[in-house]
Amino acid sequence: MAIKVLHLSDIHLGSTTHGKLNPQTGLNTRLEDFMAALTTCIDRAINEPADLVLFGGDAFPDATPPPLVQQMFAKQFRRLADAGIPTVLLVGNHDQYSQGVGGASLAIYRSLAVPNFTVGDTIATHRLNTNAGDIQIITLPWITRSTLLTKSETEGFSMSEVSQFLIDRLQVVLEGEIRQLDPQLPTILLAHVMVDTATYGAERFLAAGKGFTIPLSMLTRDAFDYVALGHVHRHQVLATDPLVVYPGSIERVDFGEENEAKGYCWLEIAKGSVQFEFCAVPTRVFRTIEVDVTQAANPQEKLLRAIQKGNIEQAITRLIYKVKAEQLAEIDDRLLHEAMAIAHNYALIPEVVSQNLRSRLPDLGTAAALDPMTALKTYMSTREDLKNLESDILNAAQALLSEIGSEIGSEIGNEIGKGLQLEFAKSADTAQSHPASQLLISFP
Repeated sequence: MAIKVLHLSDIHLGSTTHGKLNPQTGLNTRLEDFMAALTTCIDRAINEPADLVLFGGDAFPDATPPPLVQQMFAKQFRRLADAGIPTVLLVGNHDQYSQGVGGASLAIYRSLAVPNFTVGDTIATHRLNTNAGDIQIITLPWITRSTLLTKSETEGFSMSEVSQFLIDRLQVVLEGEIRQLDPQLPTILLAHVMVDTATYGAERFLAAGKGFTIPLSMLTRDAFDYVALGHVHRHQVLATDPLVVYPGSIERVDFGEENEAKGYCWLEIAKGSVQFEFCAVPTRVFRTIEVDVTQAANPQEKLLRAIQKGNIEQAITRLIYKVKAEQLAEIDDRLLHEAMAIAHNYALIPEVVSQNLRSRLPDLGTAAALDPMTALKTYMSTREDLKNLESDILNAAQALLSEIGSEIGSEIGNEIGKGLQLEFAKSADTAQSHPASQLLISFP
């Protein structure tokens, strides 16, 4: 008899970026969007019903969510407990307090002894009894370097040698769990990890310096019937024998996920057999409108036409338009705001094209700019598309530099300076906007 499993991940309940206050509920509209997506997933699990629910980690944006957000999350997952559906809650990087030191936000469900709930905050094997039979789940939560080794063990190692040492150590631990498995039972590896063959988005930056990337070959073991992953926000199937799957996040977090379908995975699993499908859920639309008006006789009219055709009603929208400095006087921002008002939330991003761009670029290749944080901050100041992630990226970079030491940090600084100088040069060659001329005006 096949066991029906709902696999979801990366809920990030509490994310409010691009939202506004709902006057009827008093809640941020993006919080309501994420809650609606979670409710859709839990509804499917209860109505089908599922025999087992696997959550792949990252319940909230961080490990200390506001009480209201914790209550909203608990209310939905309590529905699974009330329905008697076994549920495994895996700890992701956003669920850990201070890189794993100080516990995890999801550990409270173990302390409260919620019926049929298993918290996966350690590498361990759990044998669960479901209505359709027993199943084995190996939990592999987000692992930091300090979890598997001490600084003294890798003293004098290069970064690549440290990474290989970590992979070797994890391989040994995982092998120990595999040897204890019952070969007659279906087995799922539930892991919150970065896999080397995955297509990443912002999560690569947000986890920099805190975790490490593992090879796909570590996961494609004959002992596993299905590998349920979390961490990467884009749904993707990395392998088919066994199935290695990221369900992706259940709602869009930023414009980097604009064209990605969001949802969960539904599977029916027996020993040696898995039927799998990705189930999309309704989500808030993100829409980017890009317009070049540098050659337009009437730039205002061209912009308004683009907005009208953009299908932006109740969408989170950004209008990015290239414009010459001398054309700015021909554009009435008030009319643009009126046209964009039907969007749920919007941003106007004019990119003023400069003919003298290259001479104004900051020189990131000089000795004065070799400090890695200075180079990164300078680069980030020119990237409006990464504005919402700037704080997380800088914090991740600082944590990484602190971990690897000042001497290696200086070497990385040299490389950052060279690399970012190339990025600026590319921008000049393609006539991108001068950084100082990029403006971001957001309105709910």
